[in-house]
Amino acid sequence: MIKKLIIPAAGYGTRFLPWTKSMPKEMLPIIDRPVIEYVIRDAVLSGIKQIILITSSKKHSVEDYFDYNIELERQLFDAGKKHQIKGIKEMADLAQFIIIRQKQQLGNGHAVLQAKDIVGDEPFAVAWGDEFIDSEKPNLRQLFDVYNKYQATTIRVIKSKNKEDADRYAFIDAKEVEKDVFRVKKIIEKPGVGKTPSDLASIGGYVFPAKIMKALAKQQKGKNGEIWLVDAIEQMLEKGEPVYAKLVDGDYHDCGNKDDYLKAIVLSALKRKDVSKEFARFLKEKCDTIDKSSKLISQN
Repeated sequence: MIKKLIIPAAGYGTRFLPWTKSMPKEMLPIIDRPVIEYVIRDAVLSGIKQIILITSSKKHSVEDYFDYNIELERQLFDAGKKHQIKGIKEMADLAQFIIIRQKQQLGNGHAVLQAKDIVGDEPFAVAWGDEFIDSEKPNLRQLFDVYNKYQATTIRVIKSKNKEDADRYAFIDAKEVEKDVFRVKKIIEKPGVGKTPSDLASIGGYVFPAKIMKALAKQQKGKNGEIWLVDAIEQMLEKGEPVYAKLVDGDYHDCGNKDDYLKAIVLSALKRKDVSKEFARFLKEKCDTIDKSSKLISQN
């Protein structure tokens, strides 16, 4: 059983500047909860017991969010808002949290390597803290099922719909071995428009055997002088080691991308009992207004 999840969260989040000048991208709110909370809740529902957060000196808010806040709890108690205390403490009790500082940002592979001693000889998962996936079955558990069946590195993929994705994600060349499960032949980091080997893009979400840590420790620096997980996976493939990919079963949104972030908020709002009714009415009014305006423009 896979019990440990590593979340690299030390990056600068430049796609969301100026917000990320003072607040981590992982703390972008989906209504009233940060996106990283959704990632962690999915992990806990998938059976994860330990969350290893790889942070930097500017990520105090991520660390604090999953800790008790005695002063705030006391203020809420004095104000008679005991129900809110339970919700705050629940964050810290979701799992065991281990915080590791990545003193230099030298790539996502380097970030994962910081947890080498904690992982030990166990298989482990890796996920990004800014990816929102709405799925019926916990998404990490979908990866675990594939890993447990094939006992090999398993990565998460989506079907790319935009040509711009070729400059955002790694893409795989693969053969389908069962519905939505692929045996990976090759993985290429950000191949560029017109150079993708398929429409299957590798996003955040990996399950690795412990031996990947030894490969990362010996790995030479790649693009931009950094250590990348994709390079380690490619080395495994070159050695003939099996790697599998699981197609996301659910709605995926990269919240480091402004368009996807807005879609994640809308999707969440329409599912929330406390706001969905009024929000749906508001959306319908706006859509009707836009539709009428479009018709007037086309007639002229």
